[in-house]
Amino acid sequence: MNKIVNLKNINKLAIPATIAGISEPLLSITDAAIVGNIPKFGLESLAAAGIVGSFLSMLIWILGQTRSAISAIISQYLGAGRLNEVKTLPVQAIFFNILLSIIILLSTVFVIEEIFVFLKAKGKILEFCVSYYGIRVWGFPLTLFTFAVMGIFRGLQNTSWPMVIALIGAVLNIFLDYIFVYGIQGVLEPMYLDGAAWASLLSQAIMAIIAFFLLVLKTDISLRLRFPIHPELGRLVIMSLNLFVRALSLNIALVLAVREATDLGDRFIGAHTIAINVWLFSAFFIDGYGAAGNILGGKLLGAKDYNSLWLLAKKILQYGITVSLVLAVLGFVFYYPIGKIFSNEQVALDTFYAVFYIIILSLPINAVAFVFDGLFKGLGEMKYLRDTLLDATFLGFVPMLYLSKELGWGFTGIWLSFVVWMLIRGGALVVKFNTKFRPLLQKT
Repeated sequence: MNKIVNLKNINKLAIPATIAGISEPLLSITDAAIVGNIPKFGLESLAAAGIVGSFLSMLIWILGQTRSAISAIISQYLGAGRLNEVKTLPVQAIFFNILLSIIILLSTVFVIEEIFVFLKAKGKILEFCVSYYGIRVWGFPLTLFTFAVMGIFRGLQNTSWPMVIALIGAVLNIFLDYIFVYGIQGVLEPMYLDGAAWASLLSQAIMAIIAFFLLVLKTDISLRLRFPIHPELGRLVIMSLNLFVRALSLNIALVLAVREATDLGDRFIGAHTIAINVWLFSAFFIDGYGAAGNILGGKLLGAKDYNSLWLLAKKILQYGITVSLVLAVLGFVFYYPIGKIFSNEQVALDTFYAVFYIIILSLPINAVAFVFDGLFKGLGEMKYLRDTLLDATFLGFVPMLYLSKELGWGFTGIWLSFVVWMLIRGGALVVKFNTKFRPLLQKT
């Protein structure tokens, strides 16, 4: 299988995966950019969109991890030439995803205000958070259904259809944002922040519908739930649980950062909303090669082709770092225009510009972590990914966050904590891959 590990085949998977990946944070970025420029309560709207966006991302990332588990199992069976043995698994995984999403939705919808009080939102920002979340949360099951379908396509070595789904959703969200937020004179009154929420919800619904039809029309996978429970569902659940814990620890870091930024004041949470959206956009951009590693890595592991697996790791790391360096150059070239996309509030922009260089310089570090993170998911190494994130969060990010607070580093300290976090994540994965797979390489 060594012939499949080349730039053409990797890019065939990575480029659509990158486009699909950046379309996900683009939904939140669009909301932030548009509501940040609302003429009335623009800063408060930007802050609320940032707080709610971080919390929703936490929920989606925690429960959306079944996408990676589905992809890993299907790709491993595909590589072993035993795909027919897992035909009933995808629909069982989809129902599992939807059930979890409904449970989480019902557990948060009655305590919305309490959630955002805990995140230190208050006054007008708290009011906006409650209203915005109360609309957007209903798109949660739709998103998790779409994620599960994307995982199935990825396992089948197809990133093109997930790209189509994500692109349609992103473009539709931008179009609806402008209409609902600012209104149409004489036709539709401006809905401001609530309009952004409705735009996101409708976009998520359309994406779910498209995913449903593509799965039915483009694959042989049936959406009819059949019993008995597939034997691999247990492994999928265990893999997903490990990724749930991993995603929970990941989002503890993100939520703590939001909480500390909110505590510093309105301009800091406004600036943090801009910074985290830029950081996430670059993360998903780099993660396209991690997705290629996820897809091809599972297939090569299933075929026990360790030489090609080793070559794959080297190539996707090289490509991922190259992309990160290009993004870094673009970040410095467009240092000030990037911030102005999100807000016209100069006080928030000045605060963002004070830390933007940290985000840019950390991009190559992030590339190592994201590329190997995707590869390890394809290899089914969910337990190690879980442990690595726990260590990075509670032995790296959290101590650094509160040490910097004690030292009075303020907003800069929050983003230096992210750098420490990513250094631990990337370093641990590189060491583990080298330790586990180099000996296997020597035996082949």
